[in-house]
Amino acid sequence: MTETKQKRVLSGIQPSGEIHLGNYLGAVKGWVDRQAEKENFFCIVDLHSLTVPQEPEALRHQTRSLAAILFAAGLDPAKSTVFIQSHVRAHAESCWLLNCVTPLGWLQRMTQYKDKAGKQESVLMGLLDYPVLMAGDILLYDANEVPVGEDQKQHVELARDIGQRFNSIYGDFFVIPQPVIPEVGARVMGLDDPTVKMSKSYSHIRGHAVRLLDDAKELERSIKRAVTDSGNEIRFSEEPERAGVNNLLGIYKAITGKSVADCEADFSDARGYGDLKKRIAEVVIEELSPIRERYHTLMANPDDLDELLARGAEQARTLAEPKVAEMRRLMGLVLPK
Repeated sequence: MTETKQKRVLSGIQPSGEIHLGNYLGAVKGWVDRQAEKENFFCIVDLHSLTVPQEPEALRHQTRSLAAILFAAGLDPAKSTVFIQSHVRAHAESCWLLNCVTPLGWLQRMTQYKDKAGKQESVLMGLLDYPVLMAGDILLYDANEVPVGEDQKQHVELARDIGQRFNSIYGDFFVIPQPVIPEVGARVMGLDDPTVKMSKSYSHIRGHAVRLLDDAKELERSIKRAVTDSGNEIRFSEEPERAGVNNLLGIYKAITGKSVADCEADFSDARGYGDLKKRIAEVVIEELSPIRERYHTLMANPDDLDELLARGAEQARTLAEPKVAEMRRLMGLVLPK
């Protein structure tokens, strides 16, 4: 009987801003829950962060902190390869090689580039070239699937175009990836404005986000400040004025895994929104406290964290280095002995 090969998945996450509940429920929790289903590579894309100015020490801390959060949340090195992008030099090299087959016009039409460039007086080359580096991230690992949000789908489609162009010139070499819009664990909205998505960009604003590393008291305070409405009925609703209650119930549903009906039944005896917020705070604290404890243990033992990251980088190199070496050969470069 032939064994079915697992599909290979690559996911990237930038080490910028503070990780919040929306990041965790929308992406990280799903990665953890489904990591045994496919062959997963989780890349902390620190090179991508350099497309905008960074304070070096802050970037180093944020990169290590994000790695510790991913491991603390449950990504298992025995099941998933977790590594820092810059620890695998093939990423930067593949970007240059792919630059040499990528038409400039393809990059200039990228929506994110046009949007961001229009807001800057001086545009860094890295911003234009970001999608080629992302293409290298994906193509080096022959990834079958790339889970992305709608805002990154165009970049994965460009990676497909670049891979197909390379294959048409040099022969069938790259696996052509598929962008996958994952079933979102939860679309968590801002606690201060439930009509906008909870965002790293606003996580410093008091009352906007539930930060993953906040202590229990701060988590409770954040949820108690959440915007609701003037009613007292606790149920899911599509009505715009009920967005705050809907958001809180969505958080409860994502953490508990219960159905809509069971979630509403759990609050049938609640005496208003005060009870709702109290119970939401309880389940959030119960979910995040163990993650925070494991995180602080890892950050207090940097050698252990470095060992996990070194193991992930070595696993990534076993695929990426031979791939980029073959790219060099196909493109006519002399390989070192």
